[in-house]
Order: sequence, then C-alpha cells, then structure tokens
Amino acid sequence: MTHFRQIFDPGTFAFTYLLGDDGGAAVVIDAGSERTNLPVLAMLAELNLRLDYVLQTHVHDDEPNNAAALKKRTGARVVASKAFRSSADIPVRHGDQITFGSEVINVIGTPGHTSGCLSYLWRDRVFTGDALLIGSCGRSDLAGEDPAALFDSITRRLFMLPGETLVFPGHDRRGRTVSTIAEERERNPAVAGCSRDEFITRRTAS
Repeated sequence: MTHFRQIFDPGTFAFTYLLGDDGGAAVVIDAGSERTNLPVLAMLAELNLRLDYVLQTHVHDDEPNNAAALKKRTGARVVASKAFRSSADIPVRHGDQITFGSEVINVIGTPGHTSGCLSYLWRDRVFTGDALLIGSCGRSDLAGEDPAALFDSITRRLFMLPGETLVFPGHDRRGRTVSTIAEERERNPAVAGCSRDEFITRRTAS
C-alpha cells in the first residue's frame, strides 16, 4: 500500500506533500515551515515511514531553508535543481529519476518562475511547485525570472502530460487542492488561448 498526504500551511498558503511506498520509504515534496514539519514528522511516525529525500521544486534566496530544517530532524537528503547546487545533496535536472523504495519519480524541468524550477511526476500526479498553479501560474516579472521560459515549461512540458494527470500545486489562496492537466490546459486564464508573445507581454507589463 502506498501513502499520499497533502499538508496545507494557512500562514503561507503553501502545500507540502508526503509520499510513502509499501516498504516504508518516503519522500517529502516542498518542506514547509515548522507548522508543516511537525505534522509531517507525526505522519512519518504514525505510518512507520523512513524519510529518504526532501524534494524541492524551487528555492528563493530570501526565504527560510525549510528543507534543511527537515533534513536535520530526519537525516533525509535534499534533492533540488542543479541551478541550486548549494541547497542540494543530490542535484538533478530534467529527465532524471528519483527512486524511493519501489517507487519512481520523474523530474521535469519547468524553469521560468526561477531558473531552476522543477516539477515531479509520480504515478498519475504531477507536483508543479510555483510553475503551474490552479487557474494561474507563478510570477515571472522579477529579476532573474523568465516569462518565455515559464510559458514553454507549462505548454511544452506540463501540458504534454496526459489530460487526466492530477495537478498538485505549491500554493493556493482560494481553498483549491487539486486540478488536472486537461482542466488547466483548457481553462487556466494565464495560458489558455494565449500566444507565447501575449504571455510575455502580460508578464512584463508594468
């Protein structure tokens, strides 16, 4: 039996995800604040899971290193983009795979919100961080961000997944917890019916 838990932090509107295989191995995607880490630790104990990896979809230099805090508590290794090498025990890039127990996670490079944004595909679901949100997408108008890369990441990588793939984002401020690739492809106002040039113009407009 596999395990899947979605943990929401109302203070930051951020999601953390816990995945576990039937042999007791587990990973966390996007470790949160102490408010999130405490229930994660409780779930690990309750389900008798060993945390092998903390996967980061992206890193902001001005935010706390929550992955490092969870690593210190559990001994898990941190996985992040090669662009964030200083934050990662295991630097990865598009096309790599992460194995925990009998489970495999595929790494999808989705830069744009940051240069090293990653999404993680596990079974029938993809964890998109701040690249693709429910009914929106991450910011790409600040220094170091790239709206053209973000559009390509969404349309040429994430939207190429099967329509029934479940989308689990990094944040949501409106109480939504899951969507699908088909729904975002057809209805997401940030990209649906929008050309690449239009997207770039919108994202760079003052």
